[in-house]
Amino acid sequence: MPRTELSFRDSVDLMFNRAVALVDLPPGLEEKIRVSNATYTVRFGVRLRGQIHTFTGYRSVHSEHMEPVKGGIRYDLAVNQNEVEALAALMTYKCALVEAPFGGSKGGLCIDPRAWEEHELEQITRRFAYELIKRDLIHPAQNVPAPDMGTGEREMAWIADQYKRMNTTDINGNACVTGKPIGGGGIQGRTEATGRGVQYALQEFFREPRDVARTGMEGDLDRKRVIVQGLGNVGYHAAKFLSEEDGCIITTIIERDGALVSHDGLDVEDVHHWIAQHGGVTGYPNARYFEDGNALLEQECDILIPAALEGVINMSNADNINAKLIIEAANGPVTAGADEILRRRGIEIIPDLYANAGGVTVSYFEWVKNLSHIRFGRMQRRQEEARHELIIRELERLDSYLGNAWSMSPGFKSKYLKGAGELELVRSGLDDTMRAAFDSMRAARDAKAEVTDFRTAAYIVAIDRVAASYRAKGL
Repeated sequence: MPRTELSFRDSVDLMFNRAVALVDLPPGLEEKIRVSNATYTVRFGVRLRGQIHTFTGYRSVHSEHMEPVKGGIRYDLAVNQNEVEALAALMTYKCALVEAPFGGSKGGLCIDPRAWEEHELEQITRRFAYELIKRDLIHPAQNVPAPDMGTGEREMAWIADQYKRMNTTDINGNACVTGKPIGGGGIQGRTEATGRGVQYALQEFFREPRDVARTGMEGDLDRKRVIVQGLGNVGYHAAKFLSEEDGCIITTIIERDGALVSHDGLDVEDVHHWIAQHGGVTGYPNARYFEDGNALLEQECDILIPAALEGVINMSNADNINAKLIIEAANGPVTAGADEILRRRGIEIIPDLYANAGGVTVSYFEWVKNLSHIRFGRMQRRQEEARHELIIRELERLDSYLGNAWSMSPGFKSKYLKGAGELELVRSGLDDTMRAAFDSMRAARDAKAEVTDFRTAAYIVAIDRVAASYRAKGL
């Protein structure tokens, strides 16, 4: 990036400053919300391949206005303290925006997970978890991690097991981490949650004609042309749901080894399967391949979804972005400098603070499930079906009485009789959360003439809520 580009942490601070200037807060409280409470750095050794390897990890706690604090653990060679603290701050504001009752935290381990065998990665993960657990930096009531870049269900299961080994009498041990596999205390819908949240965010955006008109588009999501940068967990699920359920055309998929383009629309499932088998998009036979993938971020489209790394849209390419709407599925994909350029050009941005909050929202549901020790839907599903059965019987009696004059639509009976299970309830709760959070952003944007973008509005909502929580504590 150009030397004038701000770091990720400075970008977060700048965006915070822009919003907090429009909020009436005492200077002391403003500073309390801004700064990270603490960051723990750990360096530990693990004997692997006949020698001791030393690893560096971090766990940052940005705000404890609510506890436990919440935030993922990422495995990547670029992990550093500044990045982790910036991500922890984002988690504070993100949780406040979607009203998840957590403070903000984040963790990271400076490692390339692809460089190690599975059993070696388990040893490393368990030792990292041990260092954090013994300092209560992983705890159901104090600090609850989740998956992030480079980690997933497998790592979360190892961490949960390590916690329970060290806290054998803690009945709530499963709640020490979220994003676990279903068989290990996880919740249905968590893997898809962030991508599903991106879909719900776009659906809510397109429900308001005034917002759609600002982009120069019209109508709903059907036939909108979409570029997806990064087909990892988030990008894959967002692209899959948008294409299969909303009629979007995924014209371009950008990966680290190049990009695929098809103006008729890419088969997301097929591309995802190819990447899983071959490690990248190179050689994929059913689309045009371009080696310089990042150049295709500048291709014309209706919606651009950066779903991978920070800073992919920066001051070097912001003037050339040809999207009508950008939705930040990744954390910090648009730098502060690029954000200013894009706003000046009139390109609408749905910010990461809101757009990728589906993960923490469903993590909240998993945490509640673990604390309640009961699967969602278990108590009410069959009772709900029984009530629906009463209505169906009456409709069938009416059907019999009226003969050919009236009948139920095909498939209505089976659909109506099916009570909501855990997955349906999780999706319903996520949809409701994304709608409510978008409403609060719209209200904040419309309340002040100085606020013209959703990012500033999102920060204002989050800062107000964090401040209210601190005031309730007597600060």
